[in-house]
Amino acid sequence: MDKKPLEGKVAVVAGATRGAGRGIAVMLGAAGATVYCTGRSVRGAASDIGRTETIDETAELVTSRGGNGIAVRTDHTSSEQVKALFERVEKEQDGRLDILVNDIWGGESLTHWNTPFWEQPLADGLLMQERAVRTHLITSYYGVPMMIKRKEGLIIEITDGSTYNYRGNVYYSLAKISPIHLAAAMAEELKPHNVTALAVTPGFLRSEQMLDYFGVQEANWRDAIEKEPLYAESETPYFVGQAVAALAGDPNVRDKAGQALTSWDLSDEYRFIDIDGRKPHWGNFARERGLPVN
Repeated sequence: MDKKPLEGKVAVVAGATRGAGRGIAVMLGAAGATVYCTGRSVRGAASDIGRTETIDETAELVTSRGGNGIAVRTDHTSSEQVKALFERVEKEQDGRLDILVNDIWGGESLTHWNTPFWEQPLADGLLMQERAVRTHLITSYYGVPMMIKRKEGLIIEITDGSTYNYRGNVYYSLAKISPIHLAAAMAEELKPHNVTALAVTPGFLRSEQMLDYFGVQEANWRDAIEKEPLYAESETPYFVGQAVAALAGDPNVRDKAGQALTSWDLSDEYRFIDIDGRKPHWGNFARERGLPVN
């Protein structure tokens, strides 16, 4: 049997409870990695978002696909908990950390669309930055030293969009553009240490929450196209998951340091398709309709 491309590699996916984080964790596992799946929601103790998905389920999916899934409940706004997470990884994996994915979000209920920023609740806007930006900084702060010690590693910032363009809401824009610059800035400081940082965005993500929003399930997701035509080019979380796994297995990934990459362009480059057999390309789809790609 051929060795899986990420066999022996150790990954931490911060924010692996659902959506892109879950898809990324599972596809890293499918490539053979040991994946620490972190987040706040565990069986019997959901986060304040109130969703049913848990990191326990994600870890089990990782293992079922051939990897080794390990769930570790972590509130990434807590420096103490994040520090303890990486101390555990360092102890259990003999100091090895090959891949760190920052996908903490938690801003679903905090975004007030079609409302000027000065009319939105300031507390919601600030909490969004706390959850979606500060957490990435804390997680990288404690995770990166493990990579520097071994002179290798890959940090991937997951965001929404690959440009610095406005995304329809001041607080949302700041929360989603910040990881792009964070990846670019970290890449500069990590150059001497052979550690790569970059950003990746999915397209129109067909997450669990979006399926619920449209009142459909994965089996009949196309029924939502009548309500939202753009949903026709949506992608499962496993599409961006394959993009991350492909990057993690690319021996020349350092050439992409500091860049903001897209799931659809990486699909063209690494030749993977979505788990439903489709090959969504949000970039082409948007351009053909005169829509901003972001």
